[in-house]
Amino acid sequence: MEWQKLLCPDRIRAYRGRPGSGDLRTEFEKDYHRIIGSASFRRLQDKTQVFPLDRSDFIRTRLTHSLEVSSFAKSLGQNISEEILRNIKDPQFLTSYKADVCDILQCAGLLHDIGNPPFGHFGETAIRDWFRRKMPELRWKGRPLTEVLNPQMQADFYECEGNTQALRLVTKLHYLVDEHGMNLTKGLLGTIIKYPVSSLEIDKKSGDIRTKKMGYFYADREVFQEIQESTGTFGKRHPLAFVLEAADDIAYRTADIEDAFKKGCITFERLVQELKDYRPEEQDGDYKDMVALLERRRTRAIEKGITRPDANAVQNWTVQVQGKMIRSATAGFVRHYEELMEGTYKKELLDGMPGTLMMKELGDIAYRYAFISAPILKLEVGADAIFSFLLERFVDAAIRYDSDEPMTAVQEKLMSLISENYRAIYHVYAKGKDETERLYLRLLLVTDEICGMTDSYAKEMYQELGGIR
Repeated sequence: MEWQKLLCPDRIRAYRGRPGSGDLRTEFEKDYHRIIGSASFRRLQDKTQVFPLDRSDFIRTRLTHSLEVSSFAKSLGQNISEEILRNIKDPQFLTSYKADVCDILQCAGLLHDIGNPPFGHFGETAIRDWFRRKMPELRWKGRPLTEVLNPQMQADFYECEGNTQALRLVTKLHYLVDEHGMNLTKGLLGTIIKYPVSSLEIDKKSGDIRTKKMGYFYADREVFQEIQESTGTFGKRHPLAFVLEAADDIAYRTADIEDAFKKGCITFERLVQELKDYRPEEQDGDYKDMVALLERRRTRAIEKGITRPDANAVQNWTVQVQGKMIRSATAGFVRHYEELMEGTYKKELLDGMPGTLMMKELGDIAYRYAFISAPILKLEVGADAIFSFLLERFVDAAIRYDSDEPMTAVQEKLMSLISENYRAIYHVYAKGKDETERLYLRLLLVTDEICGMTDSYAKEMYQELGGIR
């Protein structure tokens, strides 16, 4: 792969600023302003990171998490670009590319969760599970949908995924000017495609991270192909996608611990003990030093007379862990540079690097003390009821929408509740398609609507349509 193509500034719809407008921004800087000015980005403030519908100002939402990922991604871009220029000295990487890499990664961080449904990653699970259960029962003109839709169309719903929805949102659903969504640069779009495979090509046992999940819907195959051709990736993972993933991992693994502590899911003493007890035979000097640093932070906070020394220690410690992980991810990119550029590297940047064990332990602690805690499990059970109700109602109506099948008055009202912009996009892309693909696009219209909902809006819609006060 070549950097000139990887950093492709072209857009799917050609765009040129007005002559003499005085706009000196690069194309990637323009992307940044398109993103932060969008309603889709603002809605992240009411979408769950870990704790659904939390009223605390401290606990992170998808919005604050995305801002952190954006910051870490840009920092990684600066470090990695300097390494390429000073040490790797790849002649195809021009000095001017450093700014482009940083801008792309900054934007990618803002976008990486923009397609996620309400109620965190559980929302993805709820949608997938509903379609796996219900697809054989749904009928179109007397035939089960499993006999009508082709295998990839069906798999798209069985494997529904936030990263895939993000690509769909920014290239089509965000109705800024026309059916091309935000019309972002292809270099940025290539970076947010973490899994460049279809829903039929997922192979979690392959050992290759690129096949862990799907990267595009059947409906967006042409957009995906255009991005691949323009960036020169052709089924390979964009090197900057590895950087984006590392930034996301660093952000959520450290933040989840901080949030879990703040919510009282784990005490300071329990956190220290968990860190000390984790795989003692694998702990190296770096790991032990990081644990000792946490304890020193608390001692220092007590000496300074800080009111809440435990909280102060955890917050300061996570910042230092983040810095160490950024250095490790940078080193990982440098170590595997040739493989990354050839598209043959199969693991995460932090794999095998200093700090890997700490990252694994932080993830394990967050899972055991926060993700499967009683309050979260209760909220997820409630969220499942919301998803099931909304999917049942909207899918039933969408199957008959825009067809020769009669609709009830309630079904018509339900379809009118779906975003007018999303319905307009459906009609643009359904035009000229055969009956089967139009049916598939109508089902996507439902998942588009639900994935676009915030936590509060989904809850309110469920209560209003269900007659619950």
